[in-house]
Amino acid sequence: MLSGPTGRRQWPDEVKARIVAETLERGVRVKEVAERHGVQPQQVTTWRRLVRRGQLAIPAEREAEFAALVIEPSVVDAPMPASGAALVEIAVGGIVVRLPGDAPAERIAAIARALLP
Repeated sequence: MLSGPTGRRQWPDEVKARIVAETLERGVRVKEVAERHGVQPQQVTTWRRLVRRGQLAIPAEREAEFAALVIEPSVVDAPMPASGAALVEIAVGGIVVRLPGDAPAERIAAIARALLP
């Protein structure tokens, strides 16, 4: 954490990501993590929103794992986005997540990690 001349703190992305990763553990409350790090819960919530948007990457908990990519010639039940871009589809078990083809790689990887057992 860095303090500026106005007294406002600036948090490096690596620190923000580690704090957000703590909040994603089962049974952990944002408020508890924020208090432990001396941050307002609203700030941690803002950082969590950045992670969801793919603007902040959280550290991987385990080794990277790869899933097979299957490209079907035509997908009838998946509408194309208005932009005409391709879709990225992640299917694990009964869960299917469709993302725009131009989604950031970090976002796609984070979702894939979240779906892995």
